[in-house]
Amino acid sequence: MVNRTFTKPAIVTSAPDFWRAAYPKATVVSDHEVLTLEPGAHDLVIHALALHWADDPVGQLIQCRHALIPDGLFLGVTLGGQTLHELRSALGQAEIEVTGGLSPRVAPMGEIRDMGGLLQRAGLTLPVADAASLTVSYQSALHLMKDLRAMGETNALHGRIRHFTRRDVMLRAAALYAEGFATDDGRIPATFEIITLTGWSPDASQPQPLRPGSAAQRLADALGTQEKPLKD
Repeated sequence: MVNRTFTKPAIVTSAPDFWRAAYPKATVVSDHEVLTLEPGAHDLVIHALALHWADDPVGQLIQCRHALIPDGLFLGVTLGGQTLHELRSALGQAEIEVTGGLSPRVAPMGEIRDMGGLLQRAGLTLPVADAASLTVSYQSALHLMKDLRAMGETNALHGRIRHFTRRDVMLRAAALYAEGFATDDGRIPATFEIITLTGWSPDASQPQPLRPGSAAQRLADALGTQEKPLKD
């Protein structure tokens, strides 16, 4: 969708071996706290589905911006705040019912309304944040949790409980999940909100916002409508 050819891409990822095999000519680095990217060396930096794990997301974006040449593109894909909302609800309710308490289980993820602001804080221009929901179905909540563990997307919160979750909590969560969200065929849905972020490293050739009050035409005239002043 971007009408440009990129010749010096870099990819930030938690699965570098996969990306190196897919794009052998790209610079591929792990999503460590300090990214091993050369400043001003790339015309495209992709942050590939790892930003939700970052302790300092803005710091990651700033490092990506520094790695870009002027008018280079940052493209980030991350999980958003609506991800696994069904599981979060079922686990919380089950734990309250069975144990009388509640522990953190699913890491908070960024809301799309905040993501564009993060791009601006990192110094990227023309920021755009877009979201799309991907719904996957499973036989049960236990099958979903098994898949999450295999993906490496388990609980990494500092305040998490440090022992195995009680069996009765897990079974109750699975039952609540099915009661609240199961489809007609008996399977349970799991929502993954995919947020796509784009921003450009600053360059004088980019469109610049006009000074407030510099408009040469009234909006009402452009829309062909009558302007109605608001009452004080």
